[in-house]
Amino acid sequence: MPQIPEKIHELTVGQLAARSGTAVSALHFYEAKGLISSRRTPGNQRRYHRDTLRRVAFVRAAQRVGIPLATIREALAELPEERTPTREDWARLSQAWRAELDERIRQLNRLRDHLTDCIGCGCLSLHTCVLSNPNDAFGERAAGSRLLAEKPGAGGAR
Repeated sequence: MPQIPEKIHELTVGQLAARSGTAVSALHFYEAKGLISSRRTPGNQRRYHRDTLRRVAFVRAAQRVGIPLATIREALAELPEERTPTREDWARLSQAWRAELDERIRQLNRLRDHLTDCIGCGCLSLHTCVLSNPNDAFGERAAGSRLLAEKPGAGGAR
């Protein structure tokens, strides 16, 4: 992995891509979505502050666990500009996501535990299936599979 000398405070998009392991196109996308920012040189080239490396790492880690980009952007907006965020900064942000991640884990465990029954029959409408939707009871509210997102006891499951 290429090292960046301490005296360099700004990175080109190529340096940021190489150091972060992120494609240049992804960095441009992150910038377009307001997740990272750059300044432009007189020659119209992007320059990223060094702390952008941590922001990119944070974005990628959050994406891996399914945090939506809008939520990531809101979190990053709370970080200080022009200073590398501290461990406390990151801890504060990640704490806010704990409940959401716990709920996702619960939903994934539920899916895993009952996946073979539902996918095995293919109909998703058996009375005995905990993920079923008898008589399309949820079809009135929204299109698509809704039961995995429902809270236990929210009606219709079984």
